[in-house]
Amino acid sequence: MPSIKDVASLAGVGVGTVSRVINNHANVTPESIKKVNDAIKQLNYIPNEVARNFKMQKSKMVALLLPSIWHPFFSEMAFYIEDQLDQQGYKLMLCNSGGRPDKEVYYLDMFYQNKVAGIIGLTYNDIEENVNTDIPFISIDRHIGNEITCVTSDNYEGGRMAARELIKTGVKKAAYLGITSSAYSEVLLRKNGFEDEVKLHGIEYVSYEERDDLYNDDDFFERFFQQHGDVDGIFANTDILAAKYIKKAKEKGLTVPKDVKVIGYDGIQDNDLFHPLLSTIRQPVEEMARMSVNLLLSKIEGKELEKDIYRIPVHYRKGETT
Repeated sequence: MPSIKDVASLAGVGVGTVSRVINNHANVTPESIKKVNDAIKQLNYIPNEVARNFKMQKSKMVALLLPSIWHPFFSEMAFYIEDQLDQQGYKLMLCNSGGRPDKEVYYLDMFYQNKVAGIIGLTYNDIEENVNTDIPFISIDRHIGNEITCVTSDNYEGGRMAARELIKTGVKKAAYLGITSSAYSEVLLRKNGFEDEVKLHGIEYVSYEERDDLYNDDDFFERFFQQHGDVDGIFANTDILAAKYIKKAKEKGLTVPKDVKVIGYDGIQDNDLFHPLLSTIRQPVEEMARMSVNLLLSKIEGKELEKDIYRIPVHYRKGETT
């Protein structure tokens, strides 16, 4: 039995365009409508009437897929997404995958079966084949494909910014610390920006990374201190990793920021009750969350978005670790 993807391929259009033609959205060109209808006729494709009926009911439920509810960055993101949806008359279905690809696929299937109005997803796994563009989808931090709009912070500039701030403090040898995922994401641009900036200034540096499925706190930092004990400036690709470095450095007899300067990325530590207050590249979490909702609602209404990727500027927040 032919699928909606088969129709899209034969018509030479995106799956989203086929979906809009089937559901009689206004903003589709006559040329695209003809191509899609011809392909439907040629393939004898039968649209899913149940799905169409659910669409006509105009569901007010939006699903949010996160790798961790516990992580402060994701919690803050969920807070602002729910608030923005509530203001627009929508309700939130929050799903915590624990970063497991099998659980993410399970939730995606559940979303499609229950015909939610739209999906906002944050995943660092290779699950592209399981993403069905029949339902509007906004991705955070990953550009999954042309049909999936991505909202992210300006990770590349954030990496450059961190390098510049470390250089200002007189750092002679800098290090990038990163925990990476198996799938490509915008987060990797933090490293690229950092490396380009230190090279520009002629600063000695090292990039030290580990895959998230292989990462172990003790092993990671023990190897780092053995191999790169002379580093006096650290840029960690998350605030959590920066905080773990500071803890391990203290155990090694190093003082922050006297012996080594540290900058994180996220800006999750926004309370001066924490010491030392981490210097960090602050992501515009609220703006990212509210933009994700607004873009999703535009997609739900059948509107074409201007860009595939929306990158929002970041800023440096000086703390006590530089």
